[in-house]
Amino acid sequence: MIRSMTAFARQDTQEDWGTLTCEIRTVNHRYLEPSFRLPEALRELENTFRDQLRKKLGRGKVDVAFRLQTTETASQGFEINEEVAHAVNEAANHINRMLDNPAHVSALDVLKWPGVLASTEQDYGPARKAAGELFERTMNELVAVREREGERLRPLFDDRLATMGKLVAEVRERMPELLRAQEEQLKNRFEQAKVEIDADRIAQEMVMLAQKSDVAEELDRLDAHISEVSETLQGDDAIGRRLDFLMQELNREANTLSSKSIDARVTRAAVDLKVLIEQMREQVQNLE
Repeated sequence: MIRSMTAFARQDTQEDWGTLTCEIRTVNHRYLEPSFRLPEALRELENTFRDQLRKKLGRGKVDVAFRLQTTETASQGFEINEEVAHAVNEAANHINRMLDNPAHVSALDVLKWPGVLASTEQDYGPARKAAGELFERTMNELVAVREREGERLRPLFDDRLATMGKLVAEVRERMPELLRAQEEQLKNRFEQAKVEIDADRIAQEMVMLAQKSDVAEELDRLDAHISEVSETLQGDDAIGRRLDFLMQELNREANTLSSKSIDARVTRAAVDLKVLIEQMREQVQNLE
């Protein structure tokens, strides 16, 4: 399965206590690097989310964001400690009777006194439970998106691999002809230089030339790597790292083929191979 590391998923849920939204965004990265933005009420769930995420994803930079909006009925409330409020009021009145110019004590002044106003803690249990289910749904959607995005790249890989196979076959077929042409050129040089043609010397030169320009091993390895890429693309596991390694090996053989070239057409084929490999390598960088 080809899975892209670039994807986005969003899910939300609405209950009596409010609305909860989860967004997950991923981009390519060498390793798995998750980051979380959670409201304080859901902070304790981060480790659980991390464990779930590792089971679903192999690589990528992952940004997870939750937004929680509570309804008015579920919003945080306040409780008034009436005993403390009466005590503060009595104390204020007592002080005012002692003053020549007493100041009016408002209700807000009393509420500001420590211990008079206490907040009631909201029960976030239902929201936390919903967050776990919502995260799982969002993760499933994200994985599906990554798979769809990855599968869209399959025709690109298949097309490049088929073209590369044809180029390798053409070079392999052309090599005997190129060596014969080189032999003729060598004979012509001897004749133009008016040097007596020595059959043994020509044979020796041809052996040296054949050894120097022998690309059979490079062509065999190119064929082997192309087949390996095709097989890897059919696998179910994360394939990005393996494909990245194979792209390096393909590029190495293409470079060697170019350096051993004795003909412009072989050089052109090597350049075309490197272009195709680079096109695949750019896409491989985004695969899990």
